Amino acid sequence: FDNSTAYARRENGELRRYVPSQNPLFFIIMRRFLLSVVALLAVVVAQGKDIIPQPCKYEVWGGECALSGWESIYYGSQELQPVAEYLSAHLGMGISDKGGKVALMVDGELEDEAYRIDVMPHGVTIYGGDYGGVFNGVATLLQLLPSEVYGREVEYPIYVSCCQIEDAPRYGHRGFMLDVCRTWMDKEAVKNFIDILAYHKINNLRLHLTDDEAWRLEIKSHPELAEMGGFRGGDSPIWPRYGKWLERWGGYYTQEDMREIIEYARVRNIEIIPEIDLPGHSLCIATLHPEILCNYTPDTSAALGYDTRSAFCASREENYAILEDILAEVCDIFTSEYIHIGGDEVDMSQWRKCHDCQRLMSEHNMDSTAELQRYFMSRVADIVARHGHKAAVWNEAIDGGSLTADVRVYGWESVAECRKAAAEGYPTVVMPGEYFYFDMKQSLREPGHDWAAIFDWRKLHSFTLESVGFTAEEQMSVIGFEGSFFSELYASHAPETADYLHYQTFPRMLLLSELAWSGGVQQAEDAYYATMVKHYARLDAMGVAYRLMPPRVEYREGKLYVVADDGSEIYFRRELSGEEEKYIEPIATKSPAEYSFVARRGRASSMVVGVEEHFRTITPAFTIYSSMADRERFSYVKAQGYGRLARTARAADVGDWVEFRFEQPVACRRMKVATGNFQLPRYIFESGYVEVSYDGITYHKVGELECGAYMIENPAEAIKAVRITCTRRGNGAEWVSIQPPIIWPLL
Repeated sequence: FDNSTAYARRENGELRRYVPSQNPLFFIIMRRFLLSVVALLAVVVAQGKDIIPQPCKYEVWGGECALSGWESIYYGSQELQPVAEYLSAHLGMGISDKGGKVALMVDGELEDEAYRIDVMPHGVTIYGGDYGGVFNGVATLLQLLPSEVYGREVEYPIYVSCCQIEDAPRYGHRGFMLDVCRTWMDKEAVKNFIDILAYHKINNLRLHLTDDEAWRLEIKSHPELAEMGGFRGGDSPIWPRYGKWLERWGGYYTQEDMREIIEYARVRNIEIIPEIDLPGHSLCIATLHPEILCNYTPDTSAALGYDTRSAFCASREENYAILEDILAEVCDIFTSEYIHIGGDEVDMSQWRKCHDCQRLMSEHNMDSTAELQRYFMSRVADIVARHGHKAAVWNEAIDGGSLTADVRVYGWESVAECRKAAAEGYPTVVMPGEYFYFDMKQSLREPGHDWAAIFDWRKLHSFTLESVGFTAEEQMSVIGFEGSFFSELYASHAPETADYLHYQTFPRMLLLSELAWSGGVQQAEDAYYATMVKHYARLDAMGVAYRLMPPRVEYREGKLYVVADDGSEIYFRRELSGEEEKYIEPIATKSPAEYSFVARRGRASSMVVGVEEHFRTITPAFTIYSSMADRERFSYVKAQGYGRLARTARAADVGDWVEFRFEQPVACRRMKVATGNFQLPRYIFESGYVEVSYDGITYHKVGELECGAYMIENPAEAIKAVRITCTRRGNGAEWVSIQPPIIWPLL
C-alpha cells in the first residue's frame, strides 16, 4: 500500500518478487481490513486510559483475541471457582477446571489484590496475587468489553485487542459506609449496591445497622431489638423520623440474611463490616429497654412526655452484660476482622446528670466525660476481643485517652482529627465529611446536607493526603479511605427505588475509587471528566441513576441556548404550562425566566437549571405568630430576617399553629412554607394543613403538609397571611423548627 516491493521466500530459500491478485476487490477488502484493525487498536488504547480506577501499566500489543459464548472460563484452583462463576454470569460462558479461553490463576509472586492481565490471540489470562487480585483483574477485564456485559446481554463474538495490564492498589482499605438504619434497604437492595461497588474495586462495605431510629439486625438472645426496633411508626414504639411518618415502616436482616449478604460480598472481594453504634445513638434500644439509661428522671415536658435520651449509662454493669449478649452474636455472624462499635456524638450531658456515672468517674479519678467514654469503649472493645475480633471506632472515641493500638479509627469530623489519629499510631481510615460524606449537597440547589460542605466530584479530584497536610509519618498509619452515605434524607426521597442513593454517590464514587486505589487521580480535571463521561455507558448498563453535570444555559439575542457535553438529552419546562418537552433547538422567547431545563441519560439526571432570574426569590417583611412560644437562642425574629431557622419552646400538639403574616399582601407565583430544618424533614409538624388568607381575616385551606412543608402554586390573589396547623401530636423531639417562607415573584 506504500508503493514498496514485497518479496516471498520459498522453503528452498529461493527469493521471488510477490505479485498479489490483480482483482481490485482484493485490495479494497485488505485495505478496509487493515484500517479496521488500526481503528480497533486505537479504540482499545483509549479504553485502557478509560479504566476506572486507572491502572499503573497498560501496554497494547498487535493482534486480537476473539471470545465466543461456547468457550469456557478456566479456574486454576478451587478457591477461584466463585470468581469464575461471577465472570460466567456476565459473559454467558461456561466454567471449567480443565482449560478455557479465559484463564484465572493465582500468582504468588504478585502482592495481595494485585493483578496482571495478558490478552493474547489464543486467550485471556488473569493472574492475581490472591483471590482479591484475580477479582480485580476480572473487574478490569469487564471494562475492556462492551458495556452490555454489565446487563448480562452479550453479543458474540467479542474482539479484545492483545494487551497487558498490570496494577496493584496502594491502599488495602477502599471502603464505603451505607446507612441502612435511617432508611430501610432490604437484602436485595444491599446486594445490588454491592455489585456496583465491586465494579469499581471498592473492597469494604460498612453497614450502619443501629442508631436512634432503628435496629436492623436480628439478635436471637434479644429478639425484640429487631422485631420491634426494626420498624417505626404505626403501632411501633419507635418514633418515626425523616419520612414515612404515618405508617409502620421498616424491616431487619435475619442472621441468615446477613450471612447471605456477607457471602455475596465475599465473592465480589468485599468485606462486610458491621457497625453497632454505642454508647450514643441508642434511642431505639433505649425505647425498648429504658433500663439502659442513666438513673435520673428527665424533664420530658418539651417533648410532650417523650424521653429523648439516647446514651447507654456507663456505670451500669447490666449494660455490659446485654452488650456481651449482643456482640457475641454479632461476632459470630460476621467474618470481618473488625467490628465497629461507634463512639460518635455522645450526649454526655446525660452522664453529667447521673449520680452513678459521676461516682464512677470519681472512683477512677476521671476529670472529664471524655475519659468516661474511653472507659466505656475500652470495655466494649474487650468484649469484641474476647469473641475473636478487633474494635473499630469513630475518632471521638480516642479523645479521652488511648485505646489499644490495634483499634481502628475512622476519622470523620475533620482532616485534623484524621491526622491526630494517624499521628498517635492508630490504623486510620480517612473520611472527613467535607470530602467523603456523599450525603452532602452537590450544589446549593440540590438535595442533601450542607453542614460539612457543598461539593461535587471535582473537590475529590484534587484530594491527596499531601495536599491536606499529612506528614510522611502520619501517612504510614493510613490504611485507606472511605466514602459515606447517611440516609436521613433518603427516607423522604422515594426510598422504594435506588435513585436518590445513586444520585448522591455517583459519580463521586468514581473519584473515591481512584483515590483509594492509587492515592490520587492521575489525570487533569478536564481529561478525567472526559474519562468519566466515557464511563457513563457502563453506569447506564449497571442501572445506576447517577448525577449528570448540569447543562449550560445562555440567553442571547432573544433565544435560550442550552448545551450538554455528555451525550445526555435535554428537556425543558415552561413555568406557566408545567408541561415538559424535549429541547431540540434554541428557544425564542422574551421571558427566559419562564423556562427551566434538566438533562437526562438512562436513569441519570442533572439538577434543574435556568437563567438566574428563574430562581430569584423575594423577601417581603413578615411576622411569625404561633400558639407556641419560641426559644431565646432561636427566636422567631431569627427567621423573620430570612436565612435563619427559628425554634419553638416545645413540640407541637394537635391544634397548634404557626402563622406568617406579611406587612403588605404579597403577589407571587409560588410560595413555600415549611417546618423542619432547611435540608432535612426533622423537627417538623408530622402532619397538618395549610390555609391562606388574602385579607388577613378569612382563611382558605389550600392543602396538606408533605414532609412538614407545602408549596402554594399560582395563588389567586396577593397573600396577606399563611397559617400551618398541626394535626399530629409530637415529633420525637423537644421543639419544632420554623423556616422563613421562600417566595418566587411573578414573572
